[in-house]
Amino acid sequence: MSPVFSWDLFRKMPVVGIIRHLDPEAVATLLPLYLECGLTTLEITLNTPGASSMIREALDQYGGQLNIGAGTVRTMAGLDEALEAGAQFVVMPGLDEDIVTRCVALGVPVFPGAFTPTEIQRAWNLGASMVKVYPAGRIGPEYIRDLKAPLDDILLLPTGGIDLQNVKEFMQAGADGVGMGSQLFDKTLIKHQNWEGLKAHFRAVGDAVRGESQPVPLPS
Repeated sequence: MSPVFSWDLFRKMPVVGIIRHLDPEAVATLLPLYLECGLTTLEITLNTPGASSMIREALDQYGGQLNIGAGTVRTMAGLDEALEAGAQFVVMPGLDEDIVTRCVALGVPVFPGAFTPTEIQRAWNLGASMVKVYPAGRIGPEYIRDLKAPLDDILLLPTGGIDLQNVKEFMQAGADGVGMGSQLFDKTLIKHQNWEGLKAHFRAVGDAVRGESQPVPLPS
């Protein structure tokens, strides 16, 4: 059995790294670097070839040290695939109420995607562990600040367009964490196997988030 999702690990570094369309060899190489640089939580999207195997292998190697989840979960069949692989948490691009309800019943942390206050409130009422505000980069940090004024009890994870230049602003605006994909897993650095450059990038992102983040309250 895979270890459960660790909120303590997430609180140490509230970044969800999003691995999409990377090959297994690259993932195997970058995971120890990710851990070494203090990053703690990542999702492997189900539309990545071999995602289930990569989730299993990552858990075998780093279970208990990293939170490993499944992203881009859009169907109940996808949820079954994620759970069979041992995913410790589930991330969705949108709000599928059946998926959220099932995850809640199973005790699996679920981060559904939502955008409007109505969608965000609905996701939270269904039992979402955090709500992924997507796409956040298009509208900017002030949107998170505006949302947090009335929805201050809801944990928000802005995702999409978050990068090294704006991540501090999102955290200052009240984000409880951020999701980062290609802006974190720089494909040029990975293509050229510039692992030292990737480590420096990971550290820079971690430093930016660590300097501005506030402790995330544990779900009751």
